[in-house]
Amino acid sequence: MRLLVIVVLLLSIAAFAMAQSNRRQGVRYLNPPTLSMPAGYTHVVEVNSGRTVYIAGQTALDKSGNVVGKVNFAVQTTQVFENLKLALSAAGATFDKVVKINTFVTDMSQVQTLRDIRAKYYGKNAPASTLVQIGKLAREELMIEIEAIAVVPE
Repeated sequence: MRLLVIVVLLLSIAAFAMAQSNRRQGVRYLNPPTLSMPAGYTHVVEVNSGRTVYIAGQTALDKSGNVVGKVNFAVQTTQVFENLKLALSAAGATFDKVVKINTFVTDMSQVQTLRDIRAKYYGKNAPASTLVQIGKLAREELMIEIEAIAVVPE
């Protein structure tokens, strides 16, 4: 009986420590064991406090409005993430503060390229994420657009 109490206590401490490691200044990241294991995103992101920042869909346009990588998905995706980084910075945020991403692509066969590139930008905890293939974006040359929501401590 005594051993059972000790085991339960140790398991409780381990569960608390794990929950704390997934908690970041008012934000908690959860991948419930009742759902599939996500690849490069988090199923549930809970926000308890902070300032919410909404980033409009970013595309592969440079500062001058020119499309970067007109026929190259990897180049366009990198430009999109660099634009997101600039937009987040303007609001005092980084990718570590992103809690939700919506990604729109015109060719789902490029998903592994997207995963490889986004992994270089995401922090310790990947945000909740939605990925959708669509027929066309605002300009014919564009292959990807990503919008983001971040939470910054007040």
